[in-house]
Amino acid sequence: MRFWLPLSKNHLLDKETILQELQCKAVRSSGPGGQHVNKVSTKVVLAFDIEGSKSLSRPQKERILQKLANRINKDRQLVLQCDERRSQLKNKELVITRFFQLLEEALTVPKKRKKTKPSKTATEKRLKAKKKASQKKLDRRKLDFE
Repeated sequence: MRFWLPLSKNHLLDKETILQELQCKAVRSSGPGGQHVNKVSTKVVLAFDIEGSKSLSRPQKERILQKLANRINKDRQLVLQCDERRSQLKNKELVITRFFQLLEEALTVPKKRKKTKPSKTATEKRLKAKKKASQKKLDRRKLDFE
């Protein structure tokens, strides 16, 4: 059974094949935590080779490289890590969900903006409001009777 991740009307990602292409490794977590942190490798580092991926098309790869440029290393791998939980399994689940969210955000193409013009009534209303504010400020001035 395959799980498809809908991106837009004409783009679909095959989650199963992408999951097989992911490289996860567990490392010892940094920071305070006593004996548990020193003994157990709970931090999960996920690496995804964008260029070597067989499940992404050329335009998708280019879009990912462009959109996630600050998260990609010089080997053209997308590297994510998670050490929030004390469980390696939970950290792995978290980093994988974050990875798919990142992919989805990077691959969704925003709708093109349609140029619009304000209506005549809107323009008139705006100008009337400006005139009213201007008149209010004029009325605040001190009158000079000389």
